[in-house]
This record gives sequence, C-alpha cells and structure tokens, in this order.
Amino acid sequence: MKKDEVTKRAKHIKHIRLEREKAIFMKLGSKIKAYFFTGILVTAPVAMTFYLAYKLITWIDVSVNRLIPPEFRPDNYLPYSIPGLGVVLLILALILIGMFAAGFLGRFFLRLGEWIVYKVPFISSVYSLLKQVFQTFLSNRNDAFTKVVLLEYPRKGLWILGFVSSDTQGEVKDKLGRELLNVFIPTTPNPTSGFLIFVPKEDTISIDMSVEDGIKFVISGGLVTPEMAKKKK
Repeated sequence: MKKDEVTKRAKHIKHIRLEREKAIFMKLGSKIKAYFFTGILVTAPVAMTFYLAYKLITWIDVSVNRLIPPEFRPDNYLPYSIPGLGVVLLILALILIGMFAAGFLGRFFLRLGEWIVYKVPFISSVYSLLKQVFQTFLSNRNDAFTKVVLLEYPRKGLWILGFVSSDTQGEVKDKLGRELLNVFIPTTPNPTSGFLIFVPKEDTISIDMSVEDGIKFVISGGLVTPEMAKKKK
C-alpha cells in the first residue's frame, strides 16, 4: 500500500515537473517569437527603403549611362563605377534645362514645342493633363492639398478622410449654384489613386491633421494614428 502511494506521489511530482518545464519552454518560445517579430518590425522598413533606393539609383544610372556616348561615359575614365553618378548627372542636366527654359530663347523653344504638341490630337490631352498635375504638386502654391477634412460618405453615418484641393470654380459652380469644395478621396493603401467629389462646405469638418499625417493614416489603413496638433494658446 505504501509502495503504491510512493509510486503515485512520484508520478504526481514528475507530472508537475513536466508541466513546469512545458510552461518554461512555452514562455521562452513566446519571448523568442516576440523578439523575432520585433526584429522584423525594426529591420524590414529600413531594409526595404535601402533596397528600393538602391534599385532606383541603379535604374537611373543605367538609363543615364545609355544616353551618354561611349567615349564620354565616366566609367571609361574611372577605375571603378560610382553608384549614384547617374543621379548626379541627371540632377545637373535638369538644372541646366531649367536655366535654359527660364531664359528668353528657352521660353521661345518651349512655346514652339508646346504649340506643336497641342496640334496632335491624343498627345495634346495627355501632355496637358500631365503638365497640370506636375504644376500642382511642384508649384509653391500654399492652397494645394493643404487641408484635411472629414465628411460623411458614401452615406449618412459613415465618415471618410478627404483632402481639399481648392474651391469649386468654373462651370461646375455655375451649374450647381452654391459654394463647394473640390475634395480628393484617396484609396487605401495607395493614396495616389482615388476620386474627386464636390462637397458643400457646410458638410465638411476641418481637422488639424496635416496632409502628410493624413497620407500616413490612409496608407496604414488607420493603424498609424497621428498625434493631435497642439492647441494654440
């Protein structure tokens, strides 16, 4: 009888020990798993950023190198290729083109080229659209996509984040006969695509969120919440 009790107690102690060891290994495994995902969270954005930057620089270097005559390519005069040299040459070329376009002779050729382009049916529409887009994003205008608003869309009770580009003007305003805002509604996770809607000013709620924070908020799908702007005293 005593032997059975000793055996039973020994089994019970062994079971407790196994459970403790199992709990220790599970806790250790969960910590290792957490460390692993933390490492991914820390290194992945940095690694992907450097990888994309490297690919972009390499692509620019190769593209610029193809435009340069073989006898003038820097690689022929240097003992080794320099990454990013094509980017530097491209920046210098764009600066020189800008300087030339700002002069009298450059403006003349620019107008002549645009006049020729506008005479081509399909090409003129594409060129006009691209020119307006680049002028919007590269100009020094302070009213271009600087305001973030909330509005109820696509129905009452559902709210969406929008970027105000400007007040509605032209034929749209004349036809509707009221004060409206041009609001760009981006898509998640790609904010470069979306659609334009015309919204009455009274139906929007202005918020202190900057455009940059709003774009981050859209890209992350709401996971990255911008901090509230400090109230002015």
